[in-house]
Amino acid sequence: MTPVSVFKGRSVALFGLGGSGLATAHALTAGGASVTAWDDGEAGRAKALAESIRVEDIRGADWTQFDALILAPGVPLTHPVPHWTVECARAAGIEIIGDIELFCRERESRAGGAPFVAITGTNGKSTTTALIAHILREAGRDVQLGGNIGVPILSLEPPADDRIHVVECSSFQIDLTPSLAPTVGVLINLTPDHIDRHGSMENYAAVKERLVAGAEIALVGVDDAFCHAIGARLTERAKPGQRVAPVSAQRVLDWGFYVEGGKIMFREAGHEPQEAEEIGALAGARALRGAHNAQNAAFAAAACWELGLDDDEIARGLLSYPGLPHRMEEAARKGNVVYVNDSKATNADAAAKALASYDEIYWILGGKPKEGGIEELRPFFPRIARAYLIGEATEQFAATLGGDVPFERCVTLQTAIQCAARDAARSAGPEPVVLLSPACASYDQFANFEARGDLFRKLALEIASDHGENP
Repeated sequence: MTPVSVFKGRSVALFGLGGSGLATAHALTAGGASVTAWDDGEAGRAKALAESIRVEDIRGADWTQFDALILAPGVPLTHPVPHWTVECARAAGIEIIGDIELFCRERESRAGGAPFVAITGTNGKSTTTALIAHILREAGRDVQLGGNIGVPILSLEPPADDRIHVVECSSFQIDLTPSLAPTVGVLINLTPDHIDRHGSMENYAAVKERLVAGAEIALVGVDDAFCHAIGARLTERAKPGQRVAPVSAQRVLDWGFYVEGGKIMFREAGHEPQEAEEIGALAGARALRGAHNAQNAAFAAAACWELGLDDDEIARGLLSYPGLPHRMEEAARKGNVVYVNDSKATNADAAAKALASYDEIYWILGGKPKEGGIEELRPFFPRIARAYLIGEATEQFAATLGGDVPFERCVTLQTAIQCAARDAARSAGPEPVVLLSPACASYDQFANFEARGDLFRKLALEIASDHGENP
């Protein structure tokens, strides 16, 4: 845990008692703050009480008694409308911040120079975050991994001069972190997402930009228009001592980090192409298959290089990386049929990464649809042998697939994987892939994408071991 001593002797209201909220309450209390916590859900309140956290209904409280509102990132700050706690805090004139802001202030107080890598983007940020941490650990560094990737940041060990914190940041978390200033800031890519929570794509991009704007070393993608514009803007406005470096997985750059022929290269400004330095290679890195993972690997290698690792350390880390659950995870094999769990693909852009990586796909998709549906995935339709539709999106996706892709309405994941396994087993192809890449949120049938992916993995393993229904 990182005790938050910067609020010692002060009183704070805390709203949202999920995992990060509970961790934050304990960290504040350990640091000497007086915490009054609340959640609109009875389950959250009960869990907090069971952990001896002070829980009181703050709806009718005198908010001028509080020095700050600590808000969980899942609670609306601006759109579609501010949460009632936000309105109360604003009326009382107190600041509204989140757990990553508390970490940043504690870092500044304890060890201002402690290495801190913050990663964001629309897609790939969890893989990039985990990969950076893995490479650093393999090289013998003391690493703390957390944030939006699953471990609350204040559950990690405190900042120290020889300890590197590697933290994934969502747009919701960045919105609550006004003093965010990492050693290395990473902005991978930007595509439309969470527009309901930010109001527009422009607002969403502006929030993401804040992570790299305050970084000592800003690594910014140049493979999409929004990130390219952000990189150009930061370069023009760079503060003294700030370094802004471009990263591309699609083209050779005049300078910066890029992927060429399966190798990750760094080229100094003003140097000839043949003078570029190879800092890592993707050949043999099975968990980094696909163009999207080339982008993730380029950012991870760049971040580690900027932190002082040598080329051999980076190369070894790339090769030994095991991958993350629910992100193109090879869940099982039966004969030549591969079962791939890509449950984290909760939008079309994320699903495109998996669809581009395989040639004969038995595609399980659907759930709670997001804006735009799957129309943008049409270029990948020739790779799909058959599709299996589940959840609320069934009819919408059926209309998009039309006569271009054969499909079945399966309703549930259990039915879909059995049908897909049956059809893939009949294939004469070299490596048919049963792919769960839903292009949808999970909330219509599952608590979260992890629960959806866990069920897929369980069913795939049962099929592979002949303990499930024989397809």
